[in-house]
Amino acid sequence: MARSKDKTPRKPKEPGRLKQMWQVFQMTRRYDSKITLFLILAFLVPVALGLALAFIFSPGNVLSLVLWIVAGVLGGVLAMLIILGRRAEKAAYSQIEGQPGAVGAVLRSSLKRGWVGSEMPVAVNGKTQDAVYRAVGRGGVVLISEGPRSRTARMIDDERRKVAKVLGNVAVTTISVGPDEDAVPLHKLARRLTRIKPTLTKAEVLAVNNRLSSLGNALPIPKGVDPFKARPQRGR
Repeated sequence: MARSKDKTPRKPKEPGRLKQMWQVFQMTRRYDSKITLFLILAFLVPVALGLALAFIFSPGNVLSLVLWIVAGVLGGVLAMLIILGRRAEKAAYSQIEGQPGAVGAVLRSSLKRGWVGSEMPVAVNGKTQDAVYRAVGRGGVVLISEGPRSRTARMIDDERRKVAKVLGNVAVTTISVGPDEDAVPLHKLARRLTRIKPTLTKAEVLAVNNRLSSLGNALPIPKGVDPFKARPQRGR
């Protein structure tokens, strides 16, 4: 009697780094028509700078010329990766900008080190889906409104009073993410938080976050959408 061998399904092989970068570039190019030009310039500028420095500081020295060129190429590759990452992030978040839960997606996946935030809002308007989110970091407490400022101003004021009642003199900053002209674009929200002047130590950040978390949040609302899994909206 022949033995039957157990055939365990193999895990799908993950794409390599180059293939992943190519996929990111293809995704970004669908929403950012200028990405190719930016990448070419990001590569050529450091290479040209390396050549210029080689002819200025090491004229006639072949070895130095080669080293400068190599340094320029490496600098160009690094610049391309930085540009691609930032443009890809912008393209990804542009797909969900304006949708309920978009701010929560940023707080879940893009917060810089030292900041704590929840994808669940602390206040929400059930009719308009406008919401207020909260983040805590070295810059204090930040209340982030999602929606037109004319509709979220009252919710922001209510949450500011709640925070002041619990924490006293801890700095509270408000940020608006929405259709208003002076609102912070969704893809710049995480960087905007890091520019707030530090007023708390790391230990104080933890204590403040624990104190606010103890207030609870029983809002029956969905979690933030994932910008890297969201489907582009179809034109009407």
